[in-house]
Amino acid sequence: MSWESNIAIRYLRSKRKDSFLSVITSFSFLGICLGVATLIIVMSVMGGFREELLNRIIGMKGHIIVYSCNDVPEDELLTDRLRKCNNVTQVCPILEKQTIITGSGKTRGVVVLAMSPQTFMQRDMLVNAVLPKFNTDLFVGNVIFLGKRMAELMNVQIGDNVTLMDPQGISTPFGTVPKQQEFKVIGLFEVGMIDYDKNMAIMPLCAGQDFFQMEKSLTQYEIFTSDIQKNNSIVSEIKKLLPKNMMVLGWRHGDSNFFQAIQVERNVMFLILTLIIVIASFNIISGLVMLVKDKTRDIAIIKTIGASSGSIMRIFMMTGSAIGLFGTAVGLLLGIVITLNINHIVQFIQQLFSTNLFSPEIYFLSTLPSKLNFVEVISISSISIILSLLATLYPALRAAKLDPAEAIRGS
Repeated sequence: MSWESNIAIRYLRSKRKDSFLSVITSFSFLGICLGVATLIIVMSVMGGFREELLNRIIGMKGHIIVYSCNDVPEDELLTDRLRKCNNVTQVCPILEKQTIITGSGKTRGVVVLAMSPQTFMQRDMLVNAVLPKFNTDLFVGNVIFLGKRMAELMNVQIGDNVTLMDPQGISTPFGTVPKQQEFKVIGLFEVGMIDYDKNMAIMPLCAGQDFFQMEKSLTQYEIFTSDIQKNNSIVSEIKKLLPKNMMVLGWRHGDSNFFQAIQVERNVMFLILTLIIVIASFNIISGLVMLVKDKTRDIAIIKTIGASSGSIMRIFMMTGSAIGLFGTAVGLLLGIVITLNINHIVQFIQQLFSTNLFSPEIYFLSTLPSKLNFVEVISISSISIILSLLATLYPALRAAKLDPAEAIRGS
């Protein structure tokens, strides 16, 4: 270890007469530490929130949707042609309708998804979300799956019967009468997104076509691809296969504004929270300036015995950089630990204060997602270290330019 490092370490140590300087140093350290930790936590949570929403939204809706202004005919030939397109992994015939559901004396609006058992088994998100474990043999006839939160709100359990009512109804000699039909609840599902768990039901395709009087018809084909980033080229290819009355829509067109808003908010939060580190860097500047003023006589003596201006500059740069490096390291560790255990921490706080910090009705998701992006972690750490180094330049230059004779005479 060089003599410059030894002096820098001595200046960092707490002394009674330098207690005020120690307070400034401590606040600088804490500011950088908390700034780095907060940035890592917020960026990880917002990144996880965006990815979780993206996966759940396109996982339920499909990456590409083929639809028409009128009903879409159930066409096996068209389905086969769509499956043969590049990067297409699944083609799911879907009937989606809004209707009214009644059970246990309670009535709600519901979005009904009707699909075949084969299509259901291809949707991993649905299969994994169903409670109890899904059995395709039961998915026939007038049966239905309800979102778990919807079932709780309606006080409906597995095995109960619910009634669906189609407002469009059926024609009779006395006019149009709303169609009503009972369905047995054979299971619940919980995908973890409040909009689906609270407002959606799933039934067999044949039962849906019969109830909505759409024999051999669908509302859309939902297409899943191997790479959602290549959707534009796949959409162009699919358009060439479709009749003129049918249209195709990529996931970006439906929810792009929503995800762009999340990205903008994420960028703004990054800039705002970086100011915490900037403020901590100003604390380093003020602390080092006061340290230089306090150590004026020491600097003069060191210069008198032969130390160069470069050596003096390195001493104070090492002193300030040590605060930045240690603050960044501790903040980095703190941020990673909290990010990896964020849900346990939230649950502990909720139990401690008997409150709900993360309401699914407000935040869409039932758990607080987080995704640790190591590129972002490295970027945040680099910004913190660079700002800390820049903060040392002015005080170090001021110390290096100090005239020994004037310093000794003034003291």
